[in-house]
Amino acid sequence: MTGQRTAPHPRRTAAICGIGSSLPPRVVSNEELTRQGALQTSDAWIRSRTGIVNRRRAAPGTATGDLATGAGRAALESAGGPPPDLLLLATTTPDRHCPATAPEVAHRLGLSTIPAFDLAAVCSGFVYGVSLATALLLSGACARPLVIAAETYSSIIDPLDRDTAYIFGDGAGAVVLRGADARQPGAVIATDLGSDGSRCDLIAINGGGSRMPLAAQQLTRHDRYFRMRGRDVYAQAVRRMTESSRTALHRAGWTPGTVAAFIGHQANQRILDSVADRLDIAPRHRFGNIRDVANTAAASIPLALADTAAQGLVSPGARTLLTAFGGGLTWGSIALTWPSATPRHHPPHPRPTSEQSPASPHPRKQPWTMSSSTS
Repeated sequence: MTGQRTAPHPRRTAAICGIGSSLPPRVVSNEELTRQGALQTSDAWIRSRTGIVNRRRAAPGTATGDLATGAGRAALESAGGPPPDLLLLATTTPDRHCPATAPEVAHRLGLSTIPAFDLAAVCSGFVYGVSLATALLLSGACARPLVIAAETYSSIIDPLDRDTAYIFGDGAGAVVLRGADARQPGAVIATDLGSDGSRCDLIAINGGGSRMPLAAQQLTRHDRYFRMRGRDVYAQAVRRMTESSRTALHRAGWTPGTVAAFIGHQANQRILDSVADRLDIAPRHRFGNIRDVANTAAASIPLALADTAAQGLVSPGARTLLTAFGGGLTWGSIALTWPSATPRHHPPHPRPTSEQSPASPHPRKQPWTMSSSTS
């Protein structure tokens, strides 16, 4: 008896089916930052050291949840289809210590009572979030997770700190995932995550937690703001992002030479170039928008993803590598295929002014005004 051999079913995984972003409208240039003279630096120095020319800054009263709601709404609009059944918000700058910001964002997006929680992995938050969402989807715990990364670093940066004041910007990016097979655009093929708590002193806000409460009399200006030991962070970031990228590529069965799109956490252009050089990824395959939005921490990768997709610079299905490094220390990488989703962008969505304000109806039923890409 001869039988027809059945082809193996393509491996099931998660795939990005929606991309969204949200940026505050205010643009702050290097010249504006240096005009006051407090930082004792120049536009030319900042450009040469970081690759940054402009950054966005949230207006007074605009919180991370407002940016997250704008990006989430945009991603839902991009994805279409049924609403998400899980919301994961990666952020270093939640609206408050307690409760988490994610449940309120889910409420404001009209997502009823779905599971929603914050994830704290600093600048690696988006990579951690997509990796976790993929695992939960494959376990059957959810079918359509929404992952948002949102930051208002302007709320934790010391404006007089020459090491950090010009590096960071505010913004949010988001993706929707769904079940798919590995051949489909946007498919997550392999991931790698890591951490090293022995170096938790390199990137930190010392005050405000249980170890050093804000009420403590000994709090200094140094303790109240975000601090970073730049030289040590640079070395760790290049090493960890390079190693993690190689691990993710190995698990995917890819070589660096087959990667058509590389997006790294936009900490600093020199770090991005160093990692890509070590991986031997050609400049034409490197994408990002650090020049226009600066380092937006966890939001930097989805913002670059949205910007690159809006410009149509990468073909759906192209082999793509995402990699990130952040405080903790944490790091991670994802090998995926470039999604076919059309990104959407919304401005920050203000919180209702009254607790009695009605919840926002489902975003796809609203006549939201479309804006341009993040570029």
